[in-house]
Amino acid sequence: MSDDRLRRSFGLSTSTYVVVASMVGVGILTTSGYTLKDTGSPLVLLGLWLVGGVLAACGALTVGELAAALPQAGGEYVFVRETYGRPWAFLYGWVSFLIGFSAPAAIMAHAAGRYLAAPWVDPGGSDAVFRLLAAAFLVVFSFLHIRGQSLSSRVQDVTTIVKVALLTAVALGGFASGRGSFANLGCQSRGSVSWGVLAISLVYVMFSFSGWNAATYLAGEVREPGRTLPRALLLGCGGVTALYLLLNLVYVYALPAAEVAAMPYGNVEPIAALAVERLFGPRASGPFSVVVGLGLLASVSAMILTGPRVYYAMACDGLFPAVAARLSARAGTPAVAIMAQSACSLVLLLTGRFHDILTYAGVGLSLSSFFVVLSVFVLRFRRPDLARPFRVPLYPVPPLLFLVCTSWMIVFAFVQQPRWSTISVGSILAGIPVYYGWRCVRGRRSAEPAL
Repeated sequence: MSDDRLRRSFGLSTSTYVVVASMVGVGILTTSGYTLKDTGSPLVLLGLWLVGGVLAACGALTVGELAAALPQAGGEYVFVRETYGRPWAFLYGWVSFLIGFSAPAAIMAHAAGRYLAAPWVDPGGSDAVFRLLAAAFLVVFSFLHIRGQSLSSRVQDVTTIVKVALLTAVALGGFASGRGSFANLGCQSRGSVSWGVLAISLVYVMFSFSGWNAATYLAGEVREPGRTLPRALLLGCGGVTALYLLLNLVYVYALPAAEVAAMPYGNVEPIAALAVERLFGPRASGPFSVVVGLGLLASVSAMILTGPRVYYAMACDGLFPAVAARLSARAGTPAVAIMAQSACSLVLLLTGRFHDILTYAGVGLSLSSFFVVLSVFVLRFRRPDLARPFRVPLYPVPPLLFLVCTSWMIVFAFVQQPRWSTISVGSILAGIPVYYGWRCVRGRRSAEPAL
């Protein structure tokens, strides 16, 4: 399927910003509290985040080869289609629509509304206000991205720069405050850490790194994709890994591990806010909430920008309603696909249970990433003559390392959290009858005589 109708107008900066904005979100502001409490070790905490960065880079190197060889709109959906066939490609798109983009967009929009309104609205009993704000954010960003690629590029660039700059300023300002202690790095609240705790903690970390593949979804609209996409993926992953390590170092600098371990789980979730209050005082919590809310808006924007390219590619293949392949006559953007994803996000926002969605999303996304990375081996075997402007350095070490660690995490997820892991897999498998039902409907329509 050719992507000639889409304009190749995105460059290295926007492609990199999309990766950064897709990765930096709720995870880094919350999950470190769980990890520090469970492991009781600041050094283990930092080590896990470093491992997460290495795994994200391994994944980015792998999909960089795939994106350079298959520079089409839809990104990983295209890789899965070319590797495993149409049924598997549909399942990947099914996961992307239900779990990969719509749900995170709704969750991040809700979190953005909560953080932005926190200085003025009582957080205890105003969830309806936060949801209405989130709905407004989804509608506004959808409209902006429908308007055109140049506007999409400016919106993504500006929101991402603001988010990264503000978080970096918070981190550096935290050290400059002098109210923490680097001696906290050597303090532990418990002895050895079990493999199960390490695996589950790494699941949290990798959820925070999800988005390392985001630039591939713009492959059909990027200039010089064979060169631009691998660079954007690596620059984005490298920059985010450095930012994550810096922020986690601030958390440890501000909060002793023993103090975090003594807190209930619900209290350690907003670890970023706890660290800011400790380093800058109670008056800083309001401005920090606004900073976090603005940063999350960049993540909402990235989800709305990248996800619809998958459904556009599926519609072009006949695996999604054909209307999703329609482009805006004026701007050349997949307007219907953008509206479809936003509609799904709005339904989840107004009716869904966000904690449950977050719990099973990690397993579903890990399984999807596993098969995407595995496809580099399959394509090298089946299609050795495929032009590959970029090849994975040190092949096959990076994809093998990613696959082994992902398998380890998934196994422990089923052992530690069997209920929601099973629900996640069940929701993915539910796409099988949907796929064959869709084929049946299309077959009947094709067989009908023209009037």
